[in-house]
Parts: sequence; C-alpha cells; structure tokens
Amino acid sequence: MFARLGCLFIVVPLLELALLIQVGRWVGVFPTVALVAATGLLGAVLVKGEGGRTLAKIRTELGQGRVPGQALLDGACLLVGGAFLLTPGVITDVLAFALLAPPSRRAIQRWVRKRFERAIAEGSVHVQMGGIRTGGFPGGAPPRPDDSDGGDPPRGPGEIVQE
Repeated sequence: MFARLGCLFIVVPLLELALLIQVGRWVGVFPTVALVAATGLLGAVLVKGEGGRTLAKIRTELGQGRVPGQALLDGACLLVGGAFLLTPGVITDVLAFALLAPPSRRAIQRWVRKRFERAIAEGSVHVQMGGIRTGGFPGGAPPRPDDSDGGDPPRGPGEIVQE
C-alpha cells in the first residue's frame, strides 16, 4: 500500500516533470505552457459536460426508484479525471482524458470491476456496511461482558445513558 502511494506521490510527479522538460525542449517553453493550459481548459469543458449528463442520469434513476450504479461509477471516474486535469503534466492528462471519454471510461470501469471481483473472491478485500452492527447475534448486538467490579457494563458509542 505504501509503495503504491510512494509511486503516486513521488515517482509520477518526477516522471511528469521530466516529460514536461523534454516537451519544452522539443517545442519550446511557451508552447508547452500553452499545451498545459489548453488541456486544463478542454478538460474543464469536458468535465462540465459529462458531469451534467451524469448528474441527469443519477436524478432520472433515483426518480424511477433505482440505484444509479453505472451513473455513480461515471461520476467517480469524472471526479478522478478532473483531479488529474488539475495536475499539470502529460501522463495525468492522458489518464484524465481516458476517464472523461465514455468509451475508454467503460473499458477502465470493466477492468476495475474485474479486479475488485477477483480481490473479493480471493478474500483480500472485505466489504463492510456502515450503520448498526448486529454481529450475527439474534436480536441485535452481541452481549457485552460486565465490568470486573460488578458495576454497569461498558457504554457503547452513541449510547444514551439515563442516570
């Protein structure tokens, strides 16, 4: 996990910087800066357009009483793609545009879904739902042990105590 984060926060920016320097050598400083600015503006336009369509899909599906699964995945891809576009660089721009364009976004989503399904099947990913924990005991939460001094049992988080 830390190796992946190290790659994300150290290696990728260094590669981006090296690539931007190389592009600057090939085409010049001002065209390189213009390229970075243009990709940011184009990305903002694409995120706005795709985001509006995705939000409309979410509203439609919720209005029909369905869970907007695909639309939520699209929204997550747009969020990550938008964040990548805020990061100056060629590699992140290519990844961002891949997440923004619907055909490549679907391919990426299929790949991620397969990886999650495999990880869940292997037991390396555990899904936990928020809310009340029942612990599998009939009637709700598991029984709590009494204090060793015979007093009240320990209180749980959010439990209301009337004294």
